[in-house]
Amino acid sequence: MSFIHETAVVDDGCLIGKNVKIWHFSHIMSGARIGDNCNFGQNVVISPNVVIGKNVKIQNNVSVYTGVVCEDDVFLGPSMVFTNVINPRSFVDRKSEFKPTVVRKGASIGANATVVCGVEIGAYAMVGAGSVVTKDVKPFALVVGNPCRQIGWVSEYGHRLSFDETGKAVCPETSSVYELRDGVVNKIS
Repeated sequence: MSFIHETAVVDDGCLIGKNVKIWHFSHIMSGARIGDNCNFGQNVVISPNVVIGKNVKIQNNVSVYTGVVCEDDVFLGPSMVFTNVINPRSFVDRKSEFKPTVVRKGASIGANATVVCGVEIGAYAMVGAGSVVTKDVKPFALVVGNPCRQIGWVSEYGHRLSFDETGKAVCPETSSVYELRDGVVNKIS
């Protein structure tokens, strides 16, 4: 059974999965699709036709605008920001120019980060707090800064990976083995 706080607004025409928690002053707009086991903090806005996968955690003060897709297990940190138009003007209607943004399975975006529309954040990538994402982020990449730049790699559990001379690394929490080959990381066991 889902929980929707009495101050939250859920418009008609939304699909909300099982065991979803929507907290104070949040607004889920018509056409949004929310997967099972999601938790939306205070003051979260989900715009029309946004797709949110299962087990997604969205912290306080986040707006997810039309054109954004968050796959399963995504984490959106407090007050992070998505955009959906490259050159917004209040007096020009550019709704037909929304650029899609995709956040792949298991990715995390830190507090106060900004994601400029039209990018893809790869599976299990980690975007540091306050970063500005202006281009695609590779799966398992660790990126920081403005504009963000890659400073390393992380495991599915978010630990820094140190690759040896054979291109292998081990997650210290799970002992899973990862391989770095031609600038791409894959979990191999």
